[in-house]
Amino acid sequence: MVSLYTVIPNPSSSTKEVFARRSFLPEHQNNLWKIETGFVRTFTYLEDGTTVALGLWGPGDVVGKALSKLDPYQMECLTKVEATVLPLEEWSKLTETLLTHIQQAQELMVIRSHKKVETMLLKLLAWLSKKFGSEVEKGRLIDMRLTHEDLAEMLGSTRVTITRILGQFEQEGLIARLSLHRIVLREEEIWYYEI
Repeated sequence: MVSLYTVIPNPSSSTKEVFARRSFLPEHQNNLWKIETGFVRTFTYLEDGTTVALGLWGPGDVVGKALSKLDPYQMECLTKVEATVLPLEEWSKLTETLLTHIQQAQELMVIRSHKKVETMLLKLLAWLSKKFGSEVEKGRLIDMRLTHEDLAEMLGSTRVTITRILGQFEQEGLIARLSLHRIVLREEEIWYYEI
């Protein structure tokens, strides 16, 4: 898939670019991308074509091929994304960026280590609401436009299973599903479910 993007003039040495939903950030070995607005997922593929989720990133996060030895390493925009090009040699917070990537990889590894898909999905939704969610009247809004297929790929499951479990969670009052793949997580209900 070809990236559709627009360069936004910026008086500083950094260049801001805008990318359409489901486009890919270009891979530059000597540059990183700082996400200004929107959400990006990073992933790779196994030999059989299976997608392996590497991370989910939002405003303020930094991503780039230079942070990984994996090939392929893809950076897909889950929403419209505005990102700033950061030359690797000029990025002064490289250690902090690497630590953030390591911590997120560990958190996702623990989520995927649960035996039941229901538990994995609930833990993933709780993690997403904590990292990216915003407070709304009935819980925390996860406004990332993640499809059931996106969630399935994050957990190594299937779209059909995720759809079934999300329906179950909605019936149990743990979540409310809104248009455009947005979810409200009712955090007070999660404690009851996990006990």
